[in-house]
Amino acid sequence: MPESRAERRRVLGMIPAKGGSKRLARKNVLTLAGKSLLQWAVDAGTGSGVIDRLIVSTEDEEIAKVARGLGADVPFMRPEHLARDPHGVVDVALHALATLREAGQSYDTLIILLPTCPLRTAEDVSAAYRMFVEEKASFMMSVSACDKPPFTALRLEEGNRLVPWFPEYMGRKTGQLPAAYRANGAIHVLDVKAFEREKSYYAQPLLAYVMPPERSVDIDNAEDLQLAEIVLARK
Repeated sequence: MPESRAERRRVLGMIPAKGGSKRLARKNVLTLAGKSLLQWAVDAGTGSGVIDRLIVSTEDEEIAKVARGLGADVPFMRPEHLARDPHGVVDVALHALATLREAGQSYDTLIILLPTCPLRTAEDVSAAYRMFVEEKASFMMSVSACDKPPFTALRLEEGNRLVPWFPEYMGRKTGQLPAAYRANGAIHVLDVKAFEREKSYYAQPLLAYVMPPERSVDIDNAEDLQLAEIVLARK
């Protein structure tokens, strides 16, 4: 159900895209099917039709140039310390909101699109936002079903001994285990006031936007990028 004019929220889309990455160098500008991971995120955001302003937060001049060439806004350069551990996406998003507010620009809703989940679609973004509005949610996260249940995981202790993390589930067949989901990094939709208060995107109640595995490839290393190429080839 579309929002009425009185209910219309001002929506900021943010793509966090730092220049450095430990496991896969310069991954945000690596290409997949002829498009950089950054472009996949920009295309999904602009194509969704629900974002009033799409910005890229980066400390890297090359990425900023690429982002502007794709039609995204880079209204500021991220401070260098926010591109290094232990700072993460939450810190980057809070910085972006505060910086824009200081410039007289405020927003009601924040949609975060990570470049590392490139197979999400514009339709995913718009559908997630519609669900967020209809459910009057404050926090939403996209997830996909875990391909392997975590409940039979083992930990390695001193003396090379294996101990179950969840002993109550050991010996059960897969069909007897609870369903489990993982964050896929594709979409976060957040009420800005609630997000700034909680300083977390895992705050409760947390609404799920469930995505299929073929659109949930999360690229963290070279093997993940190859998997995304295989998924696209199968389509």
